[in-house]
Amino acid sequence: MEGAGEVSAMNDSLVIAHRNLIRMGRIPEMLVFGLLQPIMFVVLFTYVFGGSIRVGSSISPQAYREFLMAGIFAQTVTFATAGAGAGIADDMHKGLIDRFRSLPMARGAVLTGRTLADLVQTALTLIVLAIVAVIVGWRTHENFGKVLAGFGLLLLFGYAFSWIGALIGLSVRTPEAATSGGLIWLFPLTFISNAFVDANQMPAFLRHIAEWNPFSATVQACRELFGNLPPGFRTPDAWPMQHPVWASLIWSAVIILLFRTLAVRKYRRAHG
Repeated sequence: MEGAGEVSAMNDSLVIAHRNLIRMGRIPEMLVFGLLQPIMFVVLFTYVFGGSIRVGSSISPQAYREFLMAGIFAQTVTFATAGAGAGIADDMHKGLIDRFRSLPMARGAVLTGRTLADLVQTALTLIVLAIVAVIVGWRTHENFGKVLAGFGLLLLFGYAFSWIGALIGLSVRTPEAATSGGLIWLFPLTFISNAFVDANQMPAFLRHIAEWNPFSATVQACRELFGNLPPGFRTPDAWPMQHPVWASLIWSAVIILLFRTLAVRKYRRAHG
């Protein structure tokens, strides 16, 4: 019976995910606007800062371009948090969550379905962004399996952060508040990291924060898997930087476990 219940809950989640994907397809500007920001970051950082920022022992534009892209990819999947929160807040504001609640479905299915739909949208965004990156000169230097593993880590990390967005969406009253609440803390998270500059060049207190930042672990893991570490780059001694793939996996698992639990609990309290 327990197994049948889990299968039923998964089917309910897939139904909700399908509903959200159909909705996204009917509002293509959501995907377009979601792509504009990371594409702008790629172009601006590549052509404005490329050749001006030292990474490792190099200041060449190509070295910085390859160093940069893992950070842009990671920033893109985490910034999807705001969209996830706004979508759930919008459903609550329109009363759709209450309608779902009246149906015979698993309580967690509404949130799981939403996060799965966001994962699909994030994957599509990454594909387009990777194409743009190749056009501006980004290249990988590892085998296809490792490159695929890098994108897998990015999607897992983005999925983890979508649960933070779900909790924010359930905790505010309007979609606008969810968007603001989903973005305001992401800027220090992504910029106090190794995403755009070599953390070794930061002041000591900021460097330690950056090295233990979950975001930095995923960025470092992707650079290693893509073969994008610049010449002369010195890997920091902090454990997450020495073992970034494991650190990224652990951080993602902890975030999913913690924030999924909190989000489902919040959902049940709000609509119990």
